[in-house]
Amino acid sequence: MSIHGKNIIGNHLSALGTSTIASYNVLTNTVGDNTFYEATEEEINQAVVLATNAFKLYKNCSGKQRAAFLQAIAVEIEAAGDELIETACKETGLQVARITGERGRTVGQLRLFASFIEKGDWVNAIIDPALPDRTPLPRPDLRQMQVPIGPVAVFGASNFPLAFSVAGGDTASALAAGCPVVFKGHPAHPATCELVATAIIAAAKKTNMPNGVFSLVQGKSIEVGQALVAHHGISAIGFTGSFAGGKSIYDTAVRRPQPIPVYAEMSSINPVVFLPGVISEKAETLSQNFAGSITLGSGQFCTNPGIFLLLKNEGSEKFIQLLSDALSAIAPAPMLTPAIQRNYIQGIQKQRVQEGAKAVTHFDDQQSLPHLLVTSVTTVLQQPILLEEVFGPSSIAIFADDMPELLLFCDALHGQLTATIHGTATELLQARPLLDVLQTKVGRLLINGFPTGVEVAHAMVHGGPYPATTASRSTSVGTQAIYRFTRPVCYQNFPDALLPEALQQSNPLNIHRREG
Repeated sequence: MSIHGKNIIGNHLSALGTSTIASYNVLTNTVGDNTFYEATEEEINQAVVLATNAFKLYKNCSGKQRAAFLQAIAVEIEAAGDELIETACKETGLQVARITGERGRTVGQLRLFASFIEKGDWVNAIIDPALPDRTPLPRPDLRQMQVPIGPVAVFGASNFPLAFSVAGGDTASALAAGCPVVFKGHPAHPATCELVATAIIAAAKKTNMPNGVFSLVQGKSIEVGQALVAHHGISAIGFTGSFAGGKSIYDTAVRRPQPIPVYAEMSSINPVVFLPGVISEKAETLSQNFAGSITLGSGQFCTNPGIFLLLKNEGSEKFIQLLSDALSAIAPAPMLTPAIQRNYIQGIQKQRVQEGAKAVTHFDDQQSLPHLLVTSVTTVLQQPILLEEVFGPSSIAIFADDMPELLLFCDALHGQLTATIHGTATELLQARPLLDVLQTKVGRLLINGFPTGVEVAHAMVHGGPYPATTASRSTSVGTQAIYRFTRPVCYQNFPDALLPEALQQSNPLNIHRREG
């Protein structure tokens, strides 16, 4: 493939503007070879109008047709080969193995959604047959199913240039639901975005999808994203990124004359609790594994464990020393962008000067060194700035005097993506009050594991109460993510011939239906 630097508006290329984005090579710390045109308001409008027109056709495509489209996208992404891997590595600084694995995750979730929608059970068909003889009033024939909501605008993440980007989970679930996508490319990896978008367009053409089922608009300015969110043709938003970015998008969306849902994953510090018994038994192993979780991907995972809690005792003090040694032995790795590295260093500097917080690892204001801070429940409750997310390879150890104080802290936590408890079998059985509190705060609870790494599966929940996300009743990973971009419709007293196939009396799709 060749990089052309233009916006992909359905099946044609466009470069109407004068503002540009230069690609950046993180590996060499230099400006890259490619320049990309920032989308104009006219181009954004063209993309949304095309998506609106495409929706009229795409929403009526069968599950098999949409599944074939998703399968074709997976094939085209794989066909992009080494060029895609090398481009993503240059733009993010991530290693070949990481990007190769992420590509596998990306095509895997496309194929998972294809399998999920192919037959049609996913529409959750419900049938309450007419009861004409019911007294005192007859019941009409009522049939319900999920239908696509309309064109979706998707914003990609900086930290996952493939799996949470152009063909990532938001795009895959929206297309699976029957919704065209207008994707806002991430300025940190515009060339990677273009290569994947080109693969999607090639798949759309090969499977005869309507023009406008997918578009890519590039942009580094806030105005590009805001114009997309504000456009009356967009029906929902998918976003992965910072709290400031997600909240800004949410505020714009709810102020529209016709407000729309925003599914934004924004901020999480993912608390981990280490109970004393398991530390006594496995301190060395736990410290090594936990250090790996803190520094995985240079700490640039949304599920990075930004804080952990321990009860004050001699074993916990030893655990801190082992963890400090393990973190200090890990060499700093390039971060995704110079701006992310600057923000990381500034965040650590802000934490280190807080009264009652003690740094136990070395700090360098020129490198993204792994960092560990130690403090107490009393201190963080008085200085909540310590609980702000610092995106990078750091964590804060928070000591509690006793279990009631630990429970008090957990009860005061804001919403998170995950929470984890490590304990012996006996400790875990005694930790039900802790589990009860944490369940109200998160989308995923873990026992004796680490939150980094989110399996793409039917049961996965990657979400949580605000400010982790703007929509705690949904997930952005796994097949249940499809329901962010659908809504239920009830068909009352419809002649059988007018009903969607999923609701017809003969059940031509042979799907599971709940009948009253």
